[in-house]
Amino acid sequence: MNLNQVTLPAVDLPRSIDFYLRMGFKQIVGAPHYARFECTTGDSTFSLHQVAHPGGGHHVVYFETPEVDAEVRRLLVAGFQFTQLPRDEPWLWREARLEDPSGNVLCLFWAGEARKNPPWKLKD
Repeated sequence: MNLNQVTLPAVDLPRSIDFYLRMGFKQIVGAPHYARFECTTGDSTFSLHQVAHPGGGHHVVYFETPEVDAEVRRLLVAGFQFTQLPRDEPWLWREARLEDPSGNVLCLFWAGEARKNPPWKLKD
């Protein structure tokens, strides 16, 4: 199986749509309470569904890019605020984090070979 998409809750759908468009994603579906976007590379999509109140779960959506630092610089210039600037993590990923208007956590990361083959990978 392949992951098709992730759907995030959005309290203010128009504000959330604007947020993701400004990040550079392309909106491909729009409905009164729903929006779907294509990622800038690859074949993945994600969507937003309008809700009355933010969810209580801990959602993190990971957007992969080999240019984490350049993407963060671009978004900072565009006015985005990050909760974590790029840093190398002990699990061998370079990560930066920000939140969308509904409080969903977004992680921009690059893991290279460690994404699927870290030194501690389980043996078959």
